[in-house]
Order: sequence, then C-alpha cells, then structure tokens
Amino acid sequence: MTQTMPALFIGHGSPMTVITDNPERRFLEGLGSRLARPEAILCVTAHWETSGAVHLTDGDTPRTIHDFRGFPRELYEISYPAPNATNLVDRIEALAGPARITRDRTWGFDHGVWGVLRPMFPAADIPVLAMSLDRALTAQDHLALAARLAPLRCKGVMIVGSGNVVHNLALWRESAGTVPAWARSLQDRITAAMQSGDLDALSRFEADDEAAQWAVNSAEHYLPLLYIAGARLPGDEVGVFNDSIDGALSMTSYLLGDPGILAQG
Repeated sequence: MTQTMPALFIGHGSPMTVITDNPERRFLEGLGSRLARPEAILCVTAHWETSGAVHLTDGDTPRTIHDFRGFPRELYEISYPAPNATNLVDRIEALAGPARITRDRTWGFDHGVWGVLRPMFPAADIPVLAMSLDRALTAQDHLALAARLAPLRCKGVMIVGSGNVVHNLALWRESAGTVPAWARSLQDRITAAMQSGDLDALSRFEADDEAAQWAVNSAEHYLPLLYIAGARLPGDEVGVFNDSIDGALSMTSYLLGDPGILAQG
C-alpha cells in the first residue's frame, strides 16, 4: 500500500548553506534519513518563473543549474543528476488541466531544487520533477492549483516548496546578523496561519502592511509556500523547523503530515 507523503516548505537561503557547516543543513541531512522514501518528488521552486503556464522539467535527466554569481568554485561543481519524474507529468495534467501545463526541456534543477534536495537525498536517485511559478496566477489561483495537486501525496509523491518566507536581499545586506522586529513579527504571523490553516491570512496582505511588503516584496520566494498550504490533507498537522532569521532572510520551514518525524533522531 502506497504511503501518503508529507508536504514540505523548505527555506533554502544562500547557496552557501549547501557547502558550509550550519544547523539548517545538518537538520535537513537528518530529516532526509528519517523521511519515508518517496516514489517521486515534485519541487516548486522560487528560482523558475514563467507567465501564462506552469512549466515542468522534461527529458530524462535535467541539467543542474547554478543560478547565482560570485560564489566559490565548489558550488559550481555541484551536480544533482536525479532522474526526471516524467511519469508525473500526465498525472499533473489530469489534475490541473493540460492547458495549464507546458513541458520544458530548456530548464533543469536550479538552486531552489538541489539546494534543498541534495542535503536530504544526496544520492540523487529519487525521480524529481521541477515546477515553475506561473506569475500570471493570483495567490488564490496558486492555492487552488495546489489543492488539485494534493492527491499526488496519496500516491507516494512528496511535494516540496522551496523558497523563503522572509526574503529581501536589498534589506539583508544592511541587516545581516540581526533579527529585525518586522521580520520576526511577519514570520510568526505566517507560522500561526500555517498551523491554523488560515489560507486567507497566507494569501492576502493589506496595502499598509509594511512587514509583508518588506518580507514578501517580489514574492517569488514566498509563493512556493502556498503550494504546501494548499496541498494540506485531512488529518495533517503542521511542524516547524529551522526557524531562524538572519536580517531580512528567514529559513523557517514547515512539514505537513506527521510532525513527530521532526523530533526523531
């Protein structure tokens, strides 16, 4: 009998997280060993934005993309040669509607994908399908699409959203090493909304909500969270891990399913 898989939102932060010793990376490494092995992983990545359709990686083994500049050579030598989960595409088209989906051989596994999967599943032997953010969709549209994809979890598919709740690189440069009150406040609000299942609080911000404007700003790192919130199944509980903030960047992550997994080990 196929096991229902958890859904994860993982704060991926800087590429340096992957090659340095830090508590967030160590936790992901331990978590990967405790999670039941999925049959496939659908990863919604902040680093792939499209408009007018949701794109899915196509081809047997998508290339590893190093979508950043000015980092050590060690990062550019990383390869994550996981097989593409091509068998998932037809299922996603059936759930989402084929007009919404584009198969894309031009992209691959970007830092939003391998930055979170490599610490958890370093063997790169689990089929992975990367999914873009269609920026033509509203927040409510993203949630609705996530709800349509939720049944995949009952078929052995782990849904992973890769981004950051608080993500503002311009502000980070001047606030690194601190925990700004606005960042902590916004992060705590989002955590409360995730735990209570308040989708409205997750998807609607008032025009005068400065904390949300600073934290979410261009939104691409926030939107993957909606694919986890929207894929919630009856009986899911919400666990919080890697709840850290460095300036205008939070690594706070969530598991929907059985939070007891987080306390093991």
